[in-house]
Amino acid sequence: MPANICTPLDIKFQNTTFAARKTVPFRRMSIPANIHPVFERMLRREDKEALLGQLGGVVWMTGLSGSGKSTIAIGLERALHAQGRYAVILDGDNVRSGINNNLDFSEAGRTENIRRIAEVAKLFAANGAVVICSFVSPTIAIREQARAIIGAGDFIEVFVDTPLEVCEARDVKGLYAKARRGEVKDFTGISAPFEAPPSPAIRIATADSKIEDSVQELTDQILPRLKRP
Repeated sequence: MPANICTPLDIKFQNTTFAARKTVPFRRMSIPANIHPVFERMLRREDKEALLGQLGGVVWMTGLSGSGKSTIAIGLERALHAQGRYAVILDGDNVRSGINNNLDFSEAGRTENIRRIAEVAKLFAANGAVVICSFVSPTIAIREQARAIIGAGDFIEVFVDTPLEVCEARDVKGLYAKARRGEVKDFTGISAPFEAPPSPAIRIATADSKIEDSVQELTDQILPRLKRP
């Protein structure tokens, strides 16, 4: 296994250390005195979910670039739509071309990128939507940051588990080749680490599977979680 890919055995939860990985800490800012949220006067989440006939939540898809996250996310959205479920995709490239286009790929940039995404996903989920988040989100700490913001009860972690050599062979965007040549800095799996989730809610292995089979497998596991009591 490549040195930049960390398995669950590399992670020590007992003392909350993550294989000596340095991560920018997440701190929730206090609300300024002149800001007055009106959440309590808005329609309740239950009202929105009753209207949509589903439970809201966040499907957080993590995995290496080229693992198939975006393709599977698009397939999942279509499958849920066909079942009458309202879903929204937040994809890495789309988000970085808009709301997060002022962020770089430094540790601080990646942390802020995930913080903003998680806050947006939380708002959608609170309004009854199924939010499909497709982001490399390479470290355990950065994904736990997202979980803390969104809320554990709404956070479904999906590990799109594809070996580095398979992702590099696919190299749809040509990024691995550029990273090997040193043209792309801090590229996950090559010059920056990826920490595999030790216990994801769902694991989708794509190396030997067709995309449609991966989509069906994920859909079958997500649909029961959306049913209202």
